[in-house]
Amino acid sequence: MKKTVITQGSRTQHPQPIVKITPPRRWGVGIQEWKQAITSAENVDYPMRVRLLDIYSDMMLDAHLASVIGKRKSNVTSVPVTFLRPDGTTDERICEMIRAPWFDKFVKDVLDAKFWGFSLFQFDTDRDGWPTCQMVRRKHVDPIRRQILSEQYDQKGTPFDEFYNLLFVGDPYDLGMLAKAARYVIYKNNDIGDWAEFAEIFGMPIREYTYDATDEESRQRLLQDAQNQGAAQVYIHPEGTSLNLVESGGKTGSLDVYKGLADFCNAELSKLFLGNTLTTQAGDTGTQALGTVQKKSEDMILREDRKYVLNVLNYQLTDIFAALGFDTRSGKFQYEETEDDDMEKQLRIVQGLNAMGLAIDEDYLYEKFGVKKAKHIADGDRKQAEESTDEASKTGNGVLSDRRQLSLWERFFAEGAKRK
Repeated sequence: MKKTVITQGSRTQHPQPIVKITPPRRWGVGIQEWKQAITSAENVDYPMRVRLLDIYSDMMLDAHLASVIGKRKSNVTSVPVTFLRPDGTTDERICEMIRAPWFDKFVKDVLDAKFWGFSLFQFDTDRDGWPTCQMVRRKHVDPIRRQILSEQYDQKGTPFDEFYNLLFVGDPYDLGMLAKAARYVIYKNNDIGDWAEFAEIFGMPIREYTYDATDEESRQRLLQDAQNQGAAQVYIHPEGTSLNLVESGGKTGSLDVYKGLADFCNAELSKLFLGNTLTTQAGDTGTQALGTVQKKSEDMILREDRKYVLNVLNYQLTDIFAALGFDTRSGKFQYEETEDDDMEKQLRIVQGLNAMGLAIDEDYLYEKFGVKKAKHIADGDRKQAEESTDEASKTGNGVLSDRRQLSLWERFFAEGAKRK
């Protein structure tokens, strides 16, 4: 294995780059082209993904697709990662390394392996000894034969073993989730194009000009006036002739067809990447209970994404980090538990204890959940405490009665709702 850095760029950027990049081809994307690209990528003898990856690049210009993928990425990168030694202490040197900007980009590119099929990285160190990471352009990677291609259409390239500190993430035969999403993006793009044409034809009025058929000067003047008055449709005709416009019936129905297809495609993309539609779109039949259920399904997908990243950090990157001077063998990466997650868990625990009939200190609830106690409650605490003591003594076991427990919870959550 040689210590060779993979240089990427055009011939003007590097004299002799190992990877000679070319821009994606963004035209002629239709269902037939997508099927042909899938067939080419799945070819057993000579698999070629270039056209398919160009289609993926064009798809990422779709606002809804970019939004749902961005949501999955932000839910992973928004939670800090830490590194713990076996004794539970935090390794500050490694934590400082993963707080650098390169790490967030690396995590996003790791998640992209799910969407694009794979990602290939090369690690190195900068002048100060900190890690650097670059992703090799996917069009120049043959994941099945494990080669790096200089030109994107090359059949043979340089084996992975010729380069040092390479990390391959993903399945060599997987085409990624974008292969499933392509049909909906293509249908929606075509649908919106037809919708825009429909709006252009039927959305603006037609201006009518008449002139004396024997007056050529008036005709030229009308043509000039019509050209200077905007892009609306124009009908210029001699006096004595007429234009009859036969409009298509059910314009409202046509609009519903275009909008319905666009909404359907967006809904399918949401279900594919997030497992639901209610967290991204407002539906007529959506309820809070249904939204809660679908949010749980989305949370499961997000937890799987975090686990996917942790598996790469804890198992695939160990040797590479060691080669860069960072020992991660004796320890593990994990996500820090955010305050919101901790509060939600604590609230469920307290609610469960209350349902079991256990006595809970009221002051603890106000302090734990950061809810400010109302003045009239604070002023009456002493009296309430005395009454609670008397009532508890009557039960014989020191546990508040059901009525007192209900009053406590009603007061606490009522004050919490006011605070929000």
